[in-house]
Amino acid sequence: MSHIIEIEGLKKRYGDFRLEIPSFQIEAGTVTGLVGANGAGKSTTLKLLLNLIRRDAGVIRIFGMDNVERENDIKQEIGVVFDEPCFHDLLSPRNIGRVMREWYKNWDDGQYTRLLDRFSLPPNKPVKEFSRGMKMKLSIAAAMCHHPKLLILDEPTGGLDPLVRDEILDMFLEFLQDESRSILLSSHITSDLDKIADTIALLDKGRLVFHEEKDALLDSYAVVKGGNDQLALLSEEKMIGLRRNRFGFEALCRRDAARKYPQLAAEHPTIEEIMLFFTKGKMENQERTDVL
Repeated sequence: MSHIIEIEGLKKRYGDFRLEIPSFQIEAGTVTGLVGANGAGKSTTLKLLLNLIRRDAGVIRIFGMDNVERENDIKQEIGVVFDEPCFHDLLSPRNIGRVMREWYKNWDDGQYTRLLDRFSLPPNKPVKEFSRGMKMKLSIAAAMCHHPKLLILDEPTGGLDPLVRDEILDMFLEFLQDESRSILLSSHITSDLDKIADTIALLDKGRLVFHEEKDALLDSYAVVKGGNDQLALLSEEKMIGLRRNRFGFEALCRRDAARKYPQLAAEHPTIEEIMLFFTKGKMENQERTDVL
């Protein structure tokens, strides 16, 4: 498969915050879920990809083109949805379609009309009268009607009810039927990523912790549980992250290491658990090490 996105030696600094991504690629035909706590660098990464902010160092190539030198060409092939809809409140979907038609050379009026109808969006109603769910549907419709090869999505389902979220996720899966297309999706709703993501990338404090295939990631780890009196069974080097409470402990371990402790319960982790253990859980593990 070819690379849709390639990052090498990317650096960006804001005051005390540093984003550093040595290497990162997204393949054609895949959905990459970008996860991490608030302030981890997810939105900064997306803005750097879109050249909304300038990188301090490194290389970003999209469709094999430098994202600064060929910005206009690249953006003709990208659909973008931010966590807050950006259309003016006084515009209607019909007005927005007319504006978008002037910008995108491959704008498809028929597809836009079909999506408005599919989402039950009134074409002549001003955006200010739309609910949040309707605004997000409108943003997604507008992002998909110039037949982009890449969707960059920043929390597109945040704050939406489960039925609307499922409807939108199904549309993203339909978009991926063309295997030359890709999606980069930043989301706090890890259940959405369970449904559609092929790979998961975790950012923590501006650092790329891992970027792995989702199924391989979930199969590689186990959440080991036991009473506090059993914690000594686990050596610290076996634990990626640790959480303790008055009833016992939970630790994230490599699955092959967890098999060595049959007296402890071991469960398959979720994406959310892996994320928390690699970030917050790792902090608790360090605190425990300091105490001991």
